Amino acid sequence: MSRLLIVHHTPSPHTQTMFEAVVSGATDPEITGVEVVRRAALAATAVDVLEADGYLLGTPANIGYMSGALKHFFDTVYYPCLDSTRGRPYALYVHGNQGTEGAVRAVESIVTGLGWEKAAKPVVIMGEPSKQDTQACWELGATVAASLTG
Repeated sequence: MSRLLIVHHTPSPHTQTMFEAVVSGATDPEITGVEVVRRAALAATAVDVLEADGYLLGTPANIGYMSGALKHFFDTVYYPCLDSTRGRPYALYVHGNQGTEGAVRAVESIVTGLGWEKAAKPVVIMGEPSKQDTQACWELGATVAASLTG
């Protein structure tokens, strides 16, 4: 069975809505053979990363950058996982009220260093998530989970 690790920092109702939609898509009953593991960014470990086959990352944009919690996650796992996780798929969702580009750029820079492969375009939402935004998050979760079934 494949394992999808969702690493998230969910400090607001809007990021919670996005997180729940991503989890719902990733755990859709039609997707079989994938275990979905959820970890808060401050609790996720290198062992979690090493045991996973793919990753979904979620963060708010704080002052134009990823959250400190997600940055802490990367600081913790980068070198222990550097050689062992290359080529694994990942995707990203970001919520912000302004300046989300820096958060996306920072995450993409780090995962490029890790050698992870983008499985889907990032979902970036400004303000309150609409039904379309929530659907995009659901599709993101489902897409990454389904990519691990093969």
